[in-house]
Amino acid sequence: MTYRQGAYVWDELHGRVGVVMEGDWCGEVHLRPVAGGKEWTSPARMLRLATRTEKAAAGVKGDG
Repeated sequence: MTYRQGAYVWDELHGRVGVVMEGDWCGEVHLRPVAGGKEWTSPARMLRLATRTEKAAAGVKGDG
């Protein structure tokens, strides 16, 4: 699955919510923490859209 830039996704590999910075590139997606910080990459197959509960726990305000 491909996610648009700015989408909130749950990273199964790292166990946290990330914001998509760059889409799928050679099977990897570039993510950043919701509150900012060091970016990371994760295999696209390890990602899914984050639930409202996961986004709220990560600090996303409103509907995100």
